[in-house]
Amino acid sequence: MSAENEGLAHCKFILVFAIAMDLLGITIVLIGVFVPLEVKGQDFGDLLVYSGVLLVLLSMVGWVIWYSGNIEGLHLTKDLGYKRSTVDRLAHSLSRRIHRSFHIT
Repeated sequence: MSAENEGLAHCKFILVFAIAMDLLGITIVLIGVFVPLEVKGQDFGDLLVYSGVLLVLLSMVGWVIWYSGNIEGLHLTKDLGYKRSTVDRLAHSLSRRIHRSFHIT
């Protein structure tokens, strides 16, 4: 494994996104639970709790994408003697384009 592929090298943008959504979501939930927020007699704590939980759930999608992008050790099909089909080539090129669009140096 090269030094470039060690640690958190893959999908840095998604990792930052997941952490930010976690922190923001938990902060909003805690504000909604512990801070009395009333405007003109209406309580807005529930809205903050639901919004915070939604952000935490959105971060779970980010964590799954980040984890999937950091899976190492899969053998290349050409190493196994498998000839790639057209679908394999299309999937590979699409995957490479997505990877390059999220790649932050």
